[in-house]
Amino acid sequence: MAELPSPRLAVAMAVALALLVLLAADAAVPVKNPLLNICMDAKHHKHEPGPEGKLHDQCSPWKDNACCTANTSSEAHKDQSNLYNFNWNHCGVMPPKCKRHFIQDTCLYECSPNLGPWIDQVDSSWRRERILHVPLCKEDCEEWWKDCKDALTCKENWHKGWNWATGTNRCPWGSMCRPFSEVFPRPKDLCEKIWSNSYKYNPEHRGSGRCIQMWFDPAQGNPNVAVARYYAWKKTCSPAQGEKVAPERDQAARALSWSVLALLPLALVLLPEVAGGCGSCGWGSLWRLCEGAWPGLLQLPCKRKWHR
Repeated sequence: MAELPSPRLAVAMAVALALLVLLAADAAVPVKNPLLNICMDAKHHKHEPGPEGKLHDQCSPWKDNACCTANTSSEAHKDQSNLYNFNWNHCGVMPPKCKRHFIQDTCLYECSPNLGPWIDQVDSSWRRERILHVPLCKEDCEEWWKDCKDALTCKENWHKGWNWATGTNRCPWGSMCRPFSEVFPRPKDLCEKIWSNSYKYNPEHRGSGRCIQMWFDPAQGNPNVAVARYYAWKKTCSPAQGEKVAPERDQAARALSWSVLALLPLALVLLPEVAGGCGSCGWGSLWRLCEGAWPGLLQLPCKRKWHR
């Protein structure tokens, strides 16, 4: 007849089982990454992304989930819009093939909910956040430069230094209008310098999942969703970042964590007896038992998949 476990061993096994069940439940709770599917705190952005029904022309790829309104998307297409009173034609009429890239750039900035990993705090009178070092795909930078190389401009950094005496941007006194190819000798220079490093030239190609696309076919889905997810995971789990960017959990997740912490002292006292009571099985078998019952339970948090 098999020998029954001692009362103390039975209690220890019950505590161990309860602890493992709580840990398994905690591991199953979806984790929401705060860098995904968000809008900037800026001048024209919505508080949170959502469907817009219809966005104007080049901004339409974001209509299913946008940080911009229909009015903002319409203004983005004007030569001198009410968004920022910015005039593309400050050195004569900008060629349409060049202007379309600046319209697309505006649509990405105003409408995309996939720029979270590159949102940066800024001390400004008209916005609290901006984007910094967004990895723009090689083709986007090169096509932008190719279509604009013969257009004219008088400034390298369009974020600041303009003459706003008339209420709209004009070239600073003493500056000269020159071809883009002189002001920005390479595609990298155009992408990185024109908006104070908002973008960073990336050697990866469109569709690689490693760079943001200004241009994409919405019928094929938004490729920037996967790109944002990759960089959000990388930023959150990077050894250099440590735990600086903590994932937000819901109340159920926090309650489970407190339950685990409450049982932990008792488990530390009793679990050695469980391992000892197993005879030859020891901790190795107990570990394998846990992994077999709840695969991935003992993995680090950064191994979990982020939930949007």
